[in-house]
Formats: sequence, structure tokens, C-alpha cells
Amino acid sequence: MTSHETFVIVGANLAGGRAAESLRLRGFAGRVVLVGEEPYGPYERPPLSKQVLKGTMTPDDTLLRPTEGWESSGVELLTGRRITRLLPSESRVELDDGRALAADKVLLCTGARVRRLAVEGADLAGVHYLRTLEDALAVRERLLPGAPVVVIGAGFIGAEVAASAREVGCEVTLVELAPLPMSRVLGDDIAAAYVRFHRDRGVDVRTGVGVDRIEGTGGEVRAVVTTDGARLEASLVVIGVGIAPADELARAAGIAVDNGIVVDEFCQTSNPAVLAAGDVANAPNALMGRRVRFEHWQNAQNQAVAAAGTMLGEQVEFCELPWFWSDQFDLGLQLTGDPSSGDRVVVRGAIEDADFCAFYLADGAMVGAVALNRPRELRAAMGLVRRRAVIELDALADAMVDLRALGRARA
Repeated sequence: MTSHETFVIVGANLAGGRAAESLRLRGFAGRVVLVGEEPYGPYERPPLSKQVLKGTMTPDDTLLRPTEGWESSGVELLTGRRITRLLPSESRVELDDGRALAADKVLLCTGARVRRLAVEGADLAGVHYLRTLEDALAVRERLLPGAPVVVIGAGFIGAEVAASAREVGCEVTLVELAPLPMSRVLGDDIAAAYVRFHRDRGVDVRTGVGVDRIEGTGGEVRAVVTTDGARLEASLVVIGVGIAPADELARAAGIAVDNGIVVDEFCQTSNPAVLAAGDVANAPNALMGRRVRFEHWQNAQNQAVAAAGTMLGEQVEFCELPWFWSDQFDLGLQLTGDPSSGDRVVVRGAIEDADFCAFYLADGAMVGAVALNRPRELRAAMGLVRRRAVIELDALADAMVDLRALGRARA
């Protein structure tokens, strides 16, 4: 690499920020430009649905570093700006203000966008999605003790928002179209337990029901009407029905996309001058045995660091076991591997007591684990999942047996 090269990172988020940091830490002396649509520099998203909503963390607390920190490291941070076109054959990109930037290499960390709910009233004041820091601050303004709040979608984000709203004293209803929320990932038994945990803590959970419309008065939200005819009073509605990869720039530039931007094991796209990392990247994963697009904090951070290495010519394969967590009330859930691929589940502890670790096996080999309030066991299980260990079921279920001493690698 020479000091005359310019690397442009599209997306001033966790992935983009970590990539920029890594380029400098690895000694890149050229120009680094980090471009983001939001008015803030890179920040952590996990606190948005928890600490930020509850008022225990400020916006500044979520930032990877203050603005002057980027300047001092030689990273040009452009906030409130959007890249409108990639022109890799011309080694440049175009900004929404008409400017062009030189770009010898481009790293796309464009992340994902929320899926919109197409129902009447979804544009009323007081109806929000939760993806950005500004979203979280707007939601927090309406989280007043006693306020009626309806959360649509009981996935991880929706469940976290419902828990946070309940903890600040709101009257919360959680609406989910599926018979059991998160069952595809957690399995029916754990998903059913999560419904019960929320109900025990005062959340009115309604499953197997959709949203017919959202009603308002004077442009302000007043109620959600569900498909079974119920009218749920609401001064705040938060919609969490999933996200979709923000792959528009790559698509318009003729770069291969398929459930995100298609990359190889080195984070390289179909265009040699363009890379991608984070929520938007669809990458091969040898540990999973298939292509995957992870929407997890760990992946966004670590894949971006790997992509920075590739930009510098290191060509080190990126392949990590997925790990994810979700904090709701006093429930600390962690997940690793691919539980949905298992054909058998062995539980250590008691699901009903919110104190367990569940191990997911496929043809006798461990492929995933889910733990609630047992972080040490989940950490130990990660090694077993990574090796696809074959373990005696009785020992796996016995809390007196140390997980770290178990297992043999499948040949």
C-alpha cells in the first residue's frame, strides 16, 4: 500500500468504524474516508433497545470514539452524507451533494434497513421503528410511566423494546403474528417459555394475531386494531418486523447480490476493488457449511477488521462461529452456532426456571447451544460446537460434569 491511495468506507457504523480503526492500526498511511448517512459517528447498536430506551445510557456513551478521535487518527469522517453511486472502474464514488471522491478501494458496510409494515396508519406520529440512535431517542421521549405502548413483532428487538418499556413503567402489549415468537431459532419449548417470562413480568403478549390497522386522532397514534378485532390503546407503537440488507449501491454497480452482497471468504465482492462486511455481507462459512448473512454485533465488528486486512493485501480467511445475545428484564440469553439445524435437544438445568443451557445436536454432533443466565456454560459450549463434538447425552445433561472436559471431535 502507498500513501497515495484512498480507501472509502461506506457506512459510519460499528463495522465501518472498526474497519477504519484497523486500517490505521495496521499501518495504512493513505487516505481513509468514512461516510455515514446519520449525523453521528460510529456507535454501538445493542444499547439502543435497552440502556438508551431506559435512560441509563446517553448517545455519547454509545459512540465508538468522539469526533475528534477520528480526526486525530487521520480518518476523514463525513456524517450526514450518502454515497449515491459506485464507479469502481473509474476509482471513484459520488456523494449526494454532487462531489466525487477518489476511491482506490471501497468497503461497503451499509448494514440493513428496517422492513416497513404496510398497514393503514403506519405513518401516524408516535409510530416508530428502532434501528438508529435517532429512532431510540424518539421512542424514549414517549416511554412515560403508565403510557400504553404496543410493540408489533416479538423477535429479539421487539422483545427487548417491550421489556425496556415495561421496566420504565409503561403498560405494554406485544403483538406477534407467529404462534410462538423466535421458535425457528430457539425451538418451541424455549420460545413458549419466553412468552411466559414476559407475561409474568406484566407484558400482555398476544401471539398468532396480526395487525389490521393503526388508528389515530389529529395525526397522533391512538390505537392498534388486530386481525382478531381487538383494539389496543396506544400512545406509542414500535414496529419490529425484521430488517433487509441495504445492498442497493452494490446492485446498481453490477456487483453480485443474493440476500445481501455476495462476498468470498476474504470479504471480496465480484468486483476486485469493492469489499463488503457486516449485516449486508453474504459470506461462506466453513463452520456452518453454507453461506450466511449474520446480523450480529460480533460479526459486524470482526468481519470488518478482516476486510481491512484484505484491503491491505493480507488475504486471511474470515470464518467465525456465530455468537449472539439478548438481554430482556433479568434474562440474559446467549446463542451460538446453528440451533435450527439440530435434530435433537439436550437441556441442562430447567427451562421453566429461566436457568438452563440447551444443546442442539445433528447426527449426534453438537451444532448449536442456547443458554439463559448461564454465560459460562455457553462459552464452554462454543468450543464443542466449533469442533462438532460428539458427546454422551447423560454427561451433557449433568450439571456436575464440566463441559470443557467433554467431547471428541468428529472425524
